[in-house]
Amino acid sequence: MARIVVFAAFTAVLGTFPGIYLAGSAVPIVLQNTGPLLCGSLLGARRGVASVALFLGLVALGLPLLSGGRGGIAQFFTPSGGFLLGWIASALVVGLIVFLARRPTLPVLLLANLAGIAVDYLIGLPVMAAAMGGLRAAAVAMLVYVPGDLAKVVLVSLVAVAVYRAFPNATPRRGRAAR
Repeated sequence: MARIVVFAAFTAVLGTFPGIYLAGSAVPIVLQNTGPLLCGSLLGARRGVASVALFLGLVALGLPLLSGGRGGIAQFFTPSGGFLLGWIASALVVGLIVFLARRPTLPVLLLANLAGIAVDYLIGLPVMAAAMGGLRAAAVAMLVYVPGDLAKVVLVSLVAVAVYRAFPNATPRRGRAAR
């Protein structure tokens, strides 16, 4: 339980870094979307999802935990609302891939975190498209996020590898992940 709360708090801390709005974009570039990736990478699927769900529940209750001090249920009905909900699926996918791997090596973590970002895009893009008036326009607008998100995938994967090297028993493996 403590890990779940700590990672939810860590995701909130990542929100202290302000989002960057590019010209004409309704969705900011934020560092906070690395939180769900780290949750899945280091906590596994179940605890990672629980941590992200706790964080999003606090946001829904009105706590200003999103980048730029945003909070409240209304945040889930903005163009970036789909990406927020995608964080849950992202943590789940990353956690499952890490869990199924025998060892969370750098290639495994890169693949897992890339899949996590892809799932977030799959959920967030249709919501953004609805707000922008078309899937094509939203897909083109999303291209500005890809380089930064790829850099975040590498960063999160390197951090996770370092944590696993420092704490080899922290791996969410079969048998231990159920606890």
